[in-house]
Amino acid sequence: MYRLTEEGKKYLTDGLPEENLLILLETHKEITIEDARNKIDNFHIALQWAKTNKWVDVKNGKIVLLYEGVDFHLKKSLENVAKGEKIDHQYLSILIKRKLVEGERETEYKRAEKLVGKEIANLNPELIKTGMWKKVILKKYNVEASGEKINPGKKHVISYYIEKIRNVFFDLGFIEAEGPFVESSFWNFDALYQPQDHPSRELADTFYMKTPSVSRLPDKRLVDSVKRAHENGSNIGSSGWRYSWNTKIASQTILRTHTTAVSARMLTKIEPPAKVFCIGRVFRNETLDYKHLPEFTQVEGIVVDENVGFGDLLGYLREFYLRLGFKKIRFRPSYFPYTEMSVEPEVYMEERKEWLELGGAGIFRPEVTRPLGIDCPVLAWGLGLERPIMLKLALNDIRNFYDKNDLQLLRSISWL
Repeated sequence: MYRLTEEGKKYLTDGLPEENLLILLETHKEITIEDARNKIDNFHIALQWAKTNKWVDVKNGKIVLLYEGVDFHLKKSLENVAKGEKIDHQYLSILIKRKLVEGERETEYKRAEKLVGKEIANLNPELIKTGMWKKVILKKYNVEASGEKINPGKKHVISYYIEKIRNVFFDLGFIEAEGPFVESSFWNFDALYQPQDHPSRELADTFYMKTPSVSRLPDKRLVDSVKRAHENGSNIGSSGWRYSWNTKIASQTILRTHTTAVSARMLTKIEPPAKVFCIGRVFRNETLDYKHLPEFTQVEGIVVDENVGFGDLLGYLREFYLRLGFKKIRFRPSYFPYTEMSVEPEVYMEERKEWLELGGAGIFRPEVTRPLGIDCPVLAWGLGLERPIMLKLALNDIRNFYDKNDLQLLRSISWL
């Protein structure tokens, strides 16, 4: 389907430029270029096509007629297009090239009408707008057939859980804290009332740094307060550990073994009431196997408030795990060097039909909090992240999270 352009309509009425030039020459046989230019609209088009068709020639500044009795097929073709009749493809190509004719766009109704009585799989806008959808045959769908499997981009499972846990803490009114990976023994051990001869400080458990080997300690007043708590407890009403505390040992640089070092730092900066959490990497000199990594993620939380107690600690832990999707939660009494009372939260893994211990919790001892300037209860807990996820996904090797980059594993987890 074709229609005339605006220029094509003008030529249909006034004649093609080359046609008008030939009519003029049939009267005069020859004419100067100047005279022709003054008498013929679009003279350059007229001369170009007349010469192309070998109807005229130019000699000595004059246009000379070469052929008389020309049958103007293009004019007739314009008339046929205007009437909606068929025209010769040869002339149609010329008219389109000269932009006198263009393809007519089908209306929405015409496009929709072509689909009437046919079987279609999808409704299109034309069928809906015109109401023609009532007259088409809709292809039947097999709702039980599986579609093409799509593997969209996904977050790593560890990143997914970190984000989920952060949102749980934010919903419970906590603020987030961060601390350095390279830490001093002071913040990692001494500030938490761990004696300097404690087995956890040995090379078997801790990575000690060669460069830098020595860390800068905080201000002297704080260091002296922690020192007195270790040596005799005179500043906290305790007997202390009864040994000579060594500044050089406290200055040793290590890779932090737990994010509780971040909590210790925060206790010197915050005022009660306060709720703080930290999610970060920790490092321990573990033998690498299916359930141990030398580097893993730990989740830490503290609540500092004069009006909280052990029942509040259990309430926070229960609410935290409920929001992570665990339905059955219980608590076992336990022991940790820097908390009293202490507890281990456990959740029931439906997939494995067993209880799983997820970390440790308790109330910081006064030997921890008072040297750091806090004289009220501090609820605290920490848990490893990779192991419970490994068990939840029924994985048999914790290393799958890091050393294999298993795309098939990510694709198989439907809720990611």
